[in-house]
Amino acid sequence: MPTRQLHLAQAGPAEVADALAALRAEVRLPAMFPVEVREEAEKSAADGGHGAVEGAQVRQDRRDVELVTIDPPGSMDLDQAVHVASSGRGYIVRYAIADVAEFVRPGGGLDAETHRRGTTVYGPDVRTPLHPAVLSEGAASLLPDEDRPAVLWTIGLDADGEITSSSVTRATVRSRDRLTYGEVQAQLDAGAASDSLSLLADVGRLRQARERDRGGVSLEVPEQEIVPQADGSFSLELRRTLPVEGWNAQISLLTGIAAAAMMREAGVGLLRTLPPADDRDVARLRRTAVALGIDWPDDLSYAQLVPTLESRRPAHAAFLAEATTLFRGAGYLAFGVPGPDDGAPVALPDDARHAAIGAEYAHVTAPLRRLADRYATEVCLAHAAGKEAPAWVTDALPGLPGTMAAASSTAGAFERGCVDVVEAALLVGREGETFDGVVVDVRDGDKDGVRRGEVMLTAPAVRARLEGADLPLGERVRPTLAEASVADRRVLFTLR
Repeated sequence: MPTRQLHLAQAGPAEVADALAALRAEVRLPAMFPVEVREEAEKSAADGGHGAVEGAQVRQDRRDVELVTIDPPGSMDLDQAVHVASSGRGYIVRYAIADVAEFVRPGGGLDAETHRRGTTVYGPDVRTPLHPAVLSEGAASLLPDEDRPAVLWTIGLDADGEITSSSVTRATVRSRDRLTYGEVQAQLDAGAASDSLSLLADVGRLRQARERDRGGVSLEVPEQEIVPQADGSFSLELRRTLPVEGWNAQISLLTGIAAAAMMREAGVGLLRTLPPADDRDVARLRRTAVALGIDWPDDLSYAQLVPTLESRRPAHAAFLAEATTLFRGAGYLAFGVPGPDDGAPVALPDDARHAAIGAEYAHVTAPLRRLADRYATEVCLAHAAGKEAPAWVTDALPGLPGTMAAASSTAGAFERGCVDVVEAALLVGREGETFDGVVVDVRDGDKDGVRRGEVMLTAPAVRARLEGADLPLGERVRPTLAEASVADRRVLFTLR
């Protein structure tokens, strides 16, 4: 779907900058790294890592593997590099992950600061990184044509894309190229992609099919994306993912599934969890399908329905946006370590599947941007080497679910607030105008004869609150802008 570049016309960048600064203070995002933390990171980078994990496993030289990174344009914090080959009877996926533990000394100032932050938080003007840039965009990043310490996963798949083997080791790697999703998609579409990238597409499709077989589901929901402009303003685009983004994501999911199986075998670890959808939410979504004119037979599961939908169709896009509410309550489960109540080791349930993935799953592929990945990876490395996980890992595991929950909550609040600021800035001064849009959400019940929901505008790409006596879910409407305030981060449309 084409997107439009939309500049801030009525509200200048200074007002937006002030609103974003106020938002950072409100959600308590950390500011600059303390001087001593920056100095520790700089020394670690200069030393090439200070061997925090020395002795855990021999580092193999795998600079022969022709890895590439695939990320959004401009990305410098490169966590992953991939190579896919044919095994004759299936596939061999090699996935190199930045070895962040090589640079972060357990118990040091940098380690403590990463626990305070938990995750990288992205804003439209600046980002709040988990690690100082000297590491996340430098010494620890899998930048091309640089020798880098990495954690190398090797996963064997059969001809249907099912896992047949998995192993993980520390390695030295050298990425061949820093590619964007757009570049890879263009190469694939033109038939000019390397064998590895062509096989990545094949594996991605197979893994998507296996995901559907498991009852998992990946939603293709158009996303609002804040894009900085050269003049200091911002645009708001409605962006749909390219097919290669879904295929590449399956490599990360594949690795997380292999890691979860390894930790279950080890009897200790950290899983990413998500409970099944509540029956009441499924019933509500079925009512939404009826309202949108979407045929959802009783004998067809949610996971089977989603691949038949096309997000470019307004009714389908509205349904997919509503479907994101089905799976709530994502979290982390630390097991095999003392629990918070009586101190007894937490047992792993017989089935700890992530409902949206349809399998047990762990976060291990983004350690530059997410704290939990560093610890889960160390458990897998220790188990692969026939050792117990180091004490600095098992000591930290019980507190990680709470740390990550708090960090995710802060990041989510900030990212939603950023979109609110830019939406308001795009619309301020246009109160009283009507716009083209689609009703994408209608809340149950009303107050004083007024129903409340949300509308997705065609242009600009704004999703905002909507009030009216009748809100026809999934239908095209022409709402009127009633209010737009940058300072209050508030946009309200009405439908007469």
